[in-house]
Amino acid sequence: MPLPKLPSKPATILATQDYPTAGAARPATKTPAAKKVAAPIIQAALAEVAKPVKNAATKIKQVAALMVAKPVLAPAPAPVVATPADAPAAVPAAKAKPAAKGKVTPIKSVKQAEQPHPAKHKAVEVQLKSSASRAADQRGISKLFVLDTNVLMHDPSSLFRFEEHDVYLPMMTLEELDNHKKGMTEVARNARQVSRTLDALISNTDDDAIEHGILLSKLGNKDAKGRLFFQTRLQSADLPAGLPVGKADNQILAVVRSLESEQEGRPVVLVSKDINMRIKARALGLPAEDYFNDHVLEDTDLLYSGIVQLPDDFWNKHGKDMESWQESKNGYSSTFYRVTGPFVPSMLVNQFIYLEPKDGETPFYGQVKQINGKTAVLQTLRDFSHTKNNVWGVTARNREQNFALNLLMNPECDFVTLLGQAGTGKTLLALAAGLAQVLETKLYNEIIVTRVTVPVGEDIGFLPGTEEEKMSPWMGAFDDNLEVLNKSDSDGGEWGRAATQDLIRSRIKIKSLNFMRGRTFVNKFLIIDEAQNLTPKQVKTLVTRAGPGTKILCLGNIAQIDTPYLTEGSSGLTYVVDRFKGWTHSGHVTLARGERSRLADHASEVL
Repeated sequence: MPLPKLPSKPATILATQDYPTAGAARPATKTPAAKKVAAPIIQAALAEVAKPVKNAATKIKQVAALMVAKPVLAPAPAPVVATPADAPAAVPAAKAKPAAKGKVTPIKSVKQAEQPHPAKHKAVEVQLKSSASRAADQRGISKLFVLDTNVLMHDPSSLFRFEEHDVYLPMMTLEELDNHKKGMTEVARNARQVSRTLDALISNTDDDAIEHGILLSKLGNKDAKGRLFFQTRLQSADLPAGLPVGKADNQILAVVRSLESEQEGRPVVLVSKDINMRIKARALGLPAEDYFNDHVLEDTDLLYSGIVQLPDDFWNKHGKDMESWQESKNGYSSTFYRVTGPFVPSMLVNQFIYLEPKDGETPFYGQVKQINGKTAVLQTLRDFSHTKNNVWGVTARNREQNFALNLLMNPECDFVTLLGQAGTGKTLLALAAGLAQVLETKLYNEIIVTRVTVPVGEDIGFLPGTEEEKMSPWMGAFDDNLEVLNKSDSDGGEWGRAATQDLIRSRIKIKSLNFMRGRTFVNKFLIIDEAQNLTPKQVKTLVTRAGPGTKILCLGNIAQIDTPYLTEGSSGLTYVVDRFKGWTHSGHVTLARGERSRLADHASEVL
């Protein structure tokens, strides 16, 4: 089930005394005469709102006074507040998007404003283009993007991601690339990759071609229709005296200002991943933007959840000429339905669907198995909430957990991703399904567990021992879940539990991500924990390790990213969820309800 939209704060909050007071007389119903009286006052208020102001609070009072200056027969319209683009925002930009100049924003009523805000808020990631970019988009002209070094080191293919626009590389950017190319880190590898790409672009070209720009489509990137320009001469521009001239960022800013003066009429935009660099550029009046092409989604609320609720009239619209039959697979008999209707094109293969009628009828839980135009084949699910269908003693406690176990226990599903906040049962379900299929059904040889070793706080230094001993402190979550799974086995007594625990330990291998390159896993049950801290490139490296008969699970919570250079939109987990949706042999479920404890659920809501 998709996570519900969380309420957001109003754009501007007024004190109680600043709201216009309503008259005591009961307002009459609207009549044409009342509309004629109210219209001039509303127009006057809107005209007052449209004027630019420096003090938003003063403007609020002026508009409120204008709205209640004369008695109106019709009900008074809701007070409005202008938020021009250059007016000071009342709340941080991450909470509310600034309104465009001249637009009006309705204010909440006094009763709503006095109520406390909900404890849980979702931080909205605002991604706005600079005013120069928006103006260029409206006029349909190409832009000149000046790239900072961190953009190239973050995404080596960023040169080819600007469509029909041109790209400009200052000489200082090349100097910084040269300084960062040494070493075995991801940044050093990216710097070397960019240098090789630039060498391939610049080869077999004369000096005139460099001066007039090199076609970015030269290497076969057909989407890149612009040109690449290098800084071929000294460009000087006057910067404020307080800025150190020798600093690389300030030299790039000087190049941007010089280009603006040289190429009048053409928008020049600085692209940088450095927040402080963009702030300095804006302070100097230079357009600057973040690099957004690495983001899979601009809004993570649009991320595929793997679950969709059917409309109440689904069977009325799709039940005509419906076919049904039963098949037995993997020792379980399930019912299939072939339906046709308008809702089918919005479905995806392996997506879970459910319909829970409000009149007490039996709910329907199913999975989409095939789609052909407006016709789909739906399969009923196995009920893992019943004790007879338990998985290593674990039963599903809610609808989403039941969906997840249907994916985990399906041998035809090779790749499974589970998203969810802390306490939703991702690790417990994955480990229980792995143990059941390794020790009971013998479908896989062993369980391999790995995760990114990113500390939450300060690093405690090097860890002693072998690879597994070094990884054991990072696997505390699996040890906790193994204790829960072992406690359910009370038939064999103390000795039996110890023997079972030794057997389980022998079938679980803990591996480090650092040594995955070049490996191939055959008939393994591979669990990648905390996958939200992986980059898309690291996820690709891991998923391509799968050999015949291997099942890979990616678990994570994109709200708990510890890697400093990743966001919810650019995480590797978001990347694979979006790219694998609709594939016949993969599935995804977003777990919505916490089942750890009432304390953990309350903490996740209020903290």
